[in-house]
Amino acid sequence: MSRLLYRLGRAAALRPWRFIVAWVLVVGALGGLAGVAGGSLHDDYSLPGTGSQQATDLLTERFPALSGADARVVVHSRSGRLDPGPLEGARERLAALPHVSTVDPAMPSPDGATALLTVRYDVPVTELAPAETLDRLRGATADLTAAGHQVEFGGQVPENVTAPGGAAEAAGIVAALVILLLAFGSVVAAGLPLAVALAGLGAGVSGITLLAAFADVASTAPTLAMMTGLGVGIDYALFILTRHREGLASGLTVAEAAARATATAGLSVIFAGFTVLLALSGLVLSRVQVFMTMGFATGIVVAATVASAVTLLPAVLGLAGRRVLRRRDRAEGARIETGSPRVRRWAEHVGRRPWPWLLAALVLMLTLAAPALGMRTWPSDASSEPTSNTARNAYDLVAEAYGPGANGPLLVAVDLRRSADTEGLRARLAATEGVVSVAPARLSPDRAAAVLVVTPAYGPQDERVTGLVDRVRAGVLPPGAEITGLTAAYVDLSRVLDARLWPVIGAVVATSFLMLMIVFRSLLAPLKAALMNLLSIGAAYGALTAIFQWGWGAELLGLPHSVPVSSFIVLLMFAVLFGVSMDYEVFLLSRVREEWLRTGDARGSVSAGLAVTGRVITSAALIMVAVFLGFALDPGLVIKQMGVGLAVAVALDATVVRLVLVPATMALLGRANWWLPGPLDRLLPRIDPHGDHAPPAPGSTGAPARDREPSGV
Repeated sequence: MSRLLYRLGRAAALRPWRFIVAWVLVVGALGGLAGVAGGSLHDDYSLPGTGSQQATDLLTERFPALSGADARVVVHSRSGRLDPGPLEGARERLAALPHVSTVDPAMPSPDGATALLTVRYDVPVTELAPAETLDRLRGATADLTAAGHQVEFGGQVPENVTAPGGAAEAAGIVAALVILLLAFGSVVAAGLPLAVALAGLGAGVSGITLLAAFADVASTAPTLAMMTGLGVGIDYALFILTRHREGLASGLTVAEAAARATATAGLSVIFAGFTVLLALSGLVLSRVQVFMTMGFATGIVVAATVASAVTLLPAVLGLAGRRVLRRRDRAEGARIETGSPRVRRWAEHVGRRPWPWLLAALVLMLTLAAPALGMRTWPSDASSEPTSNTARNAYDLVAEAYGPGANGPLLVAVDLRRSADTEGLRARLAATEGVVSVAPARLSPDRAAAVLVVTPAYGPQDERVTGLVDRVRAGVLPPGAEITGLTAAYVDLSRVLDARLWPVIGAVVATSFLMLMIVFRSLLAPLKAALMNLLSIGAAYGALTAIFQWGWGAELLGLPHSVPVSSFIVLLMFAVLFGVSMDYEVFLLSRVREEWLRTGDARGSVSAGLAVTGRVITSAALIMVAVFLGFALDPGLVIKQMGVGLAVAVALDATVVRLVLVPATMALLGRANWWLPGPLDRLLPRIDPHGDHAPPAPGSTGAPARDREPSGV
């Protein structure tokens, strides 16, 4: 593959406009096709086999009016009781809105100052335009607002309205441009990684839209994909650009430097991207549709950024010529520094005293990870939104007027063909600890099913709701009855994700370990990489627990109070982060192994590899941290927590792991870093990331070949 990439890089550098025009046509064609044949985003939170899903299926089949989306109109009088007349007029106008199947009669609060109107739609929320639908709700209740009443909106429709996108992406791009400019001292060199990453991002996002035509793609999937794709896309281009600049510094022509950079760093980029794809593929084992589509969508963008890095970047490098260097470095005979003497000295210092540095770094990482032992995962709801959000205000009004449990009522669906005693069931439910009230049974149009609305004493995020749901299921429900609703679905979702977390972790770690073992012909190096990635992820989980659950930084991030870590985060962040962290590992180990194969010096190869890659890994990490922190501005809690968690993990990975743990452990292992048992060496396929493979010296599996350098190095 190295030879193929060499020829590809050289051809692109020599004929840049052909490749650039081809990319413009590809991105334009994909964008046009996505506009014509692309689908819309649909959140599929179905949980086959769970009790809440069984109840939901029964309601969908027997209660068509309850099968679609809902919105809650909360009206509050600041000066006395509400007049029923205007409320009934608003109810009639709401009932006349598109796709509204019914509007429940206004439910007044005990003091008469608040009223709740529940609007039910005949289509799911994904088939409504949330912003437009919310505007119609506001229009239908404008008379109430004009009369001086406070009118707020909750439920599925308002909670699916998000702030206009683009702020997070723009913040990340600006920060990345500044970092690149400081790192390279050249506007051209700073702009190229961004341009190449954005080209891959454009193609990838169009691919997501096309995927949505054939599958239900989660509404948050494009944001997650753009967050990951922008970060890794810039990094991939940066790795190749840095290698290209090294080639120019050594006296190579522009075309030859681009060809060698593509053959070496480009091959590392392909392996790194493949590792990310493997990690994302692990989400398939979750068997939750929303996670699977998030993995597929992010994988499409990552694959597109890899393709742009190894095909488009050599072309623009050929077009830019020597302008990717600083002005002073373009002069004839100028000496260009390609490594970092400071990083080399640091790596040598750590290598001389590995045990103290190793233990200190481990203590730090484990201390940061410790809060994760008390992590509570739970899906987010409107109570986690800022007070500027109408859904949050509606939540607060309902909690104050009707009790916290009114924001998350339980729906008990009963198949009357199997159990007809609804009055007895209602009495047992009302006597259950934690239940405030139970509404009379509502029969389906065919009278074959019934639904009872149970108001708990606890809000949807209260830790006690899990016990309540378990008590109802274990000792109250007869055969043919099940419980659903927001709270019950939260309980089932959290348990499903907890049960499938370890299979996903095992599959992701095992496949990544196997790939690195094949690539680097080593048993201990990939094992060390996997363990260090797990340390970084654990520390990120600990930081999320402290910042969000303990509330140490919740207000700075625009949250009104501390919140649990979203159930989506643990599984989703693991897959994304494990793959992203492996990018740096592949890039670093590739350079260390090159030095090992060239010199045979186990300790010296580590310091040399770190010296050459230290600056680019630091720059890449700063860019990725800036991109991820930009997404902390996103109004969605899942994206906000993902951005913070990924930023913390990447920062630790590029500092504590790469600058302390890696040189310390590799110094302790010495030649054993590249040890591979003979049977495995004969069994595994050979994929040499450095060009022509140099066979090991006789009697020493994985030892360096000193008789010649691998081509392209």
